[in-house]
Amino acid sequence: MVPHLTTALTSPINELEARILESMPAIERWFRLEWMEHTPPFYSSVDLRNAGFKLAPVDTNLFPSTFDHLAPEMLPLAVQAAMAAIEKICPEAKNLLLVPDSRSANAHYLFNVQRLMQIFGQAGLNVRLGSLDESVTAPTTRVLPDGSELVVEPLLRTRGRLGLKNFDPCTILLNDDLSAGLPPVLQHLHEQYLLPPLHAGWTVRRKSRHFQSYEEVAKKFAKLLGMDPWLINPMHAQCGKVDFTQADGLDCVKGHADAMLAKVRRKYKEYGINEKPFVMVKADNGTSGLGLMTVRDVKDLDDAERLARHQMSAAHGGAADITEVLIQEGVPTYERIENAAAEPVVCMIDRYVVGGFYRTHAHRAFDESLNAPGAGFVELAFAESTQLPRPGAKPGASAPNRFYMYGVIGRLAMLAAAYELEATDPDAESYE
Repeated sequence: MVPHLTTALTSPINELEARILESMPAIERWFRLEWMEHTPPFYSSVDLRNAGFKLAPVDTNLFPSTFDHLAPEMLPLAVQAAMAAIEKICPEAKNLLLVPDSRSANAHYLFNVQRLMQIFGQAGLNVRLGSLDESVTAPTTRVLPDGSELVVEPLLRTRGRLGLKNFDPCTILLNDDLSAGLPPVLQHLHEQYLLPPLHAGWTVRRKSRHFQSYEEVAKKFAKLLGMDPWLINPMHAQCGKVDFTQADGLDCVKGHADAMLAKVRRKYKEYGINEKPFVMVKADNGTSGLGLMTVRDVKDLDDAERLARHQMSAAHGGAADITEVLIQEGVPTYERIENAAAEPVVCMIDRYVVGGFYRTHAHRAFDESLNAPGAGFVELAFAESTQLPRPGAKPGASAPNRFYMYGVIGRLAMLAAAYELEATDPDAESYE
């Protein structure tokens, strides 16, 4: 099932699809060379928006919680990618400690944990769950809606290693985004691989830094294909020291929002796009869909309802109020599934695309965030591989071609995350 693009403004994306397909050998070689120089995140997911005239990532998650939405047909690919990732990091590994987000107990999340255990179990690892929740003092069973069970155990720290009772893992896989802070139990683990690293968590990481890296990657890629990088890159700006509850620092947000709306208008005029531009104001650190505001006019920030400001000041996981803000060019989505706005999400393990799904929302508009309560997920669209395009098919008509294009943009965001993690690594070696 391929969602139909309801906009008539499909020619630039169709042109991009055709250009990507004809440049496939050069693109794959370019990625290979990049991966020789940079280490991909262990796993990731990327939210994309397809406007018909523009295709761009709007968020990159380094602690993905969406593997349960992959179509069953994609699981062999995920298992192979997991094998490759483990062989590269710890070839002798037999035990994997998976540390889930102890604050998330909804069904979707628990199924995600179960799916991760399945993938890495079939990759040849003994997988057990360890909880960061200090109230878990003995093996605890979590019952899923389908009747299956997960057993979560208390973590056991001994000197420089982390494990469980009678379980000593080579690798620790984090599925907690650390937005609530850095737990002492995870620090100074010099004898084991901790993936992703601590500086990938939202305690340290910032979206503005990621999109700075993405801009660099997009320019390189656009030069390779001879195209305008704006077609795949959302413009962004950042403001620090903002207090929405007191309306402090809003002048910075208004100034950047106004300037960005003007830039987008100029781009729309350049490409003959008859759309009203908008920007997204969001928390600069991860907040699981909280802290998002659509701004169509800078006056929207003057008239922001108390509820919206409260939302902007409500961070995920009990963290402090949002004080750093990303102002990002809004990319509308004109994809629809059963009349609901939809956006593709691409899932990756190591440097491989292992599938994806569509996030849908029947009560959100094309210029709003779909990552909100009431969102649905459709896996059927990605039941076909993203790695096997069909040359010669009319642009916009072939599902595998569309998905290959999504996979390319997803990998660009993953490469940007690799750049970002290298630049922010506190233990990086200096060669100056």
